[in-house]
Amino acid sequence: MIELWRGGLCESLHFGHAVIADANGVVAAWGDPGAVIFPRSSCKMIQALPLVESGAADAHGLGGRQLALACASHNGARIHIEPVAAWLDGLGLAEADLRCGAHLPADPDERRRLICALESPCQIHNNCSGKHAGFLTLNRHLGAGPDYVDPDHPVQRAVRRAFEEVTGEEAAGWGIDGCSAPNFACSVAGLALAMARFARPGDGRRGQAQRRLVKAMIAHPELVAGEGRACTELMRAAGGRAVVKTGAEAVFVAILPERGLGVALKIADGGTRAAEAAITALLVHLGILAEGDPVVQRYLTGPLRNWRGLATGELRRAEGFPA
Repeated sequence: MIELWRGGLCESLHFGHAVIADANGVVAAWGDPGAVIFPRSSCKMIQALPLVESGAADAHGLGGRQLALACASHNGARIHIEPVAAWLDGLGLAEADLRCGAHLPADPDERRRLICALESPCQIHNNCSGKHAGFLTLNRHLGAGPDYVDPDHPVQRAVRRAFEEVTGEEAAGWGIDGCSAPNFACSVAGLALAMARFARPGDGRRGQAQRRLVKAMIAHPELVAGEGRACTELMRAAGGRAVVKTGAEAVFVAILPERGLGVALKIADGGTRAAEAAITALLVHLGILAEGDPVVQRYLTGPLRNWRGLATGELRRAEGFPA
């Protein structure tokens, strides 16, 4: 799908699978649309469906910012951690109630503050803390036990039901994600179909929930990822025409409401560089981004530079991708 060229020679190749779907099924595909993958964090909007559908979001007064954070893999900047902390406080809960674990934030300012203050990061700095705040909100609504990441917990049973319904597949299995929540496996085609259903939702509670989550993500791209991140920059460049969400190990999805299309891709080697280039290529192919847009140059067509600023190579679309 993506090639790296240096000195006139092809140095690296990134193989993968990609699917464009509408609500009826596959529209276009590269690689194997039936390849089974873990969507990782690319499916957070699916994991947030029970939060909205159950009435928990409305019962606890959640607005668009909280819903965007429920779908986020955020940088741990102040704009992310402060509203998550306030969200937990409004539930009468604290950082210790989270089950996502702690890691240093990706945001350089917050990381520097912690290091200079000799402070350790807390679980609210975890890039999935918004998703987990959403789980805790649903858990409060259901009146269930504290271990909400257990695959047999009512929260995760609700997530699995929603996942299987929108992908149109029985989960092929599950694994434990980096944030300790179960992550259910599906085909690339099933993931693309799920995104298409978010792009062209039906009536009823499910459709209303899908619309609210898409609207929240489009309205708050800075909360979905953060400054300098591909999801945020691609959504800003799309000007409300696309939701873009990454997942670990080189998964990307896109929701295109105007077109009624969903996109899913997986780079086989897990390389983020290629996944960002591939989703950018597909957004150009679908007319969401212009070839000359600076964000396209950053993630796909611009030169790769070394530490002195010298152009050393370039990424290219492989022949036939996208056709």
